[in-house]
Amino acid sequence: MAQDRSVEVLYGVDEMPPLRKAIPLGLQHVLVMVASNVTIPVILAGAIGATTGETTFLVQVALLVAGITTLLQTIGVGPVGARLPVVQGTSFGFLVVAIPLAQEYGIAAIFGGAIFAGGVQLLLGLCLRWLKSLFPPLVSGIVVLVIGIGLLPTGVNLAGGGAAAEDFGSATNLFLAGTVLVIILLAYSIGKGLISAASVLIGLVVGYLVAIPFGKVDTSRIAEASWFSIPQPLEFGLSFPAAALIGMGVMAIATSVETIGDLAAVTKGGAGRDVTDRELSGGVMADGVGTAFASVFSALPNTSFSQNVGLVAFTGVMSRHVVSIGAGFLILAGLFPKLAAVIAAMPPAVLGGAAVVMFAMVGAAGVRLLAEARLDRRDLLIIAVSVGVGQGMAAVPELVAIAPEQLRVLLETGIVPAGFLTVTLNLILPGRSGGTDSPLGAALAPEADT
Repeated sequence: MAQDRSVEVLYGVDEMPPLRKAIPLGLQHVLVMVASNVTIPVILAGAIGATTGETTFLVQVALLVAGITTLLQTIGVGPVGARLPVVQGTSFGFLVVAIPLAQEYGIAAIFGGAIFAGGVQLLLGLCLRWLKSLFPPLVSGIVVLVIGIGLLPTGVNLAGGGAAAEDFGSATNLFLAGTVLVIILLAYSIGKGLISAASVLIGLVVGYLVAIPFGKVDTSRIAEASWFSIPQPLEFGLSFPAAALIGMGVMAIATSVETIGDLAAVTKGGAGRDVTDRELSGGVMADGVGTAFASVFSALPNTSFSQNVGLVAFTGVMSRHVVSIGAGFLILAGLFPKLAAVIAAMPPAVLGGAAVVMFAMVGAAGVRLLAEARLDRRDLLIIAVSVGVGQGMAAVPELVAIAPEQLRVLLETGIVPAGFLTVTLNLILPGRSGGTDSPLGAALAPEADT
């Protein structure tokens, strides 16, 4: 299996740093993803008119399930789990389908549909060995690149204070985001050892503290949160309308494409190597099992978090045990709502200062994958069409306004059309190399299984 020696790996996948280093590195992963993880259930709760108690419950189970499903990825159970430093969290992709389903059929329909979606992902994971020729470096690189590009507007919006903020783009928000960014760069470039590896954590903590005197940290939720609570399964029940099965099933395919890109990016960006068949198949199956498990606890579907993929590439810390420690923090936050409220109170602008770097690193991992494809004119044409059409739809969603809602949701992501076009064009355009030199080609050859 080819490895890029230019990628500096501080800790390998199976290495365990000393606890004095591993704990802050694990907490760093939590702080990078927690805002996105808790924002999604809050958005859903607002859209369906949930009570304050119901909203708190949705946030609590989102944290708890994210921790448990992350352990499923990092530790694994049998063939399930990538056993890579992959953080799981609530999926934005499913949200656009979940809101209309909940409004039409009730929130129970989301969780019933998600169980079916988990089954779809599990099946895809089992079949990836036979689909490997569809994903050479050209395809994987484009998918990862589009994921990174697609995330950047979210990072920039956070840096401005959140897209819905009344003071969006204010001097205070930009100052906080800029402070975090500068602290990260200084800690990474000047610091050594733990200081450099935990530069994102340091930036976020400093930004959080600086935001307090500016009145940007809302402490009301912290005061209202209880100290300890164990969520009960099936709080909102389950139902299985056909629309929920179809909508959630289609989104399962879309998010599986993202997971494939994330897994390829984490090994390429963090370790300079291709993802193996076991890692890829296990990672997608863990997505499916995690999504079905989340439904039992009334949590929204889970998927791999690209921002944490960017963090791995940025720090060079590939240790899955570090992420397992982060998963432990998430589980604690899910059992101790007061702790969850402290983390969730992080101002969007503070998170945005770090998110811009993390999301851009995902795109950079895509560029690294593309660099392995030895691009010719045919490949450049595929990149141009796939990225151009995919990102064009994402940038101008009105372009597909006449499409049926379920199809429109998929097209507006940019990732699905880009991935579909890349796979299709790579198959039908003359001059295809055969696709063996790939994360799902040579890396998935039998000898890679050892």
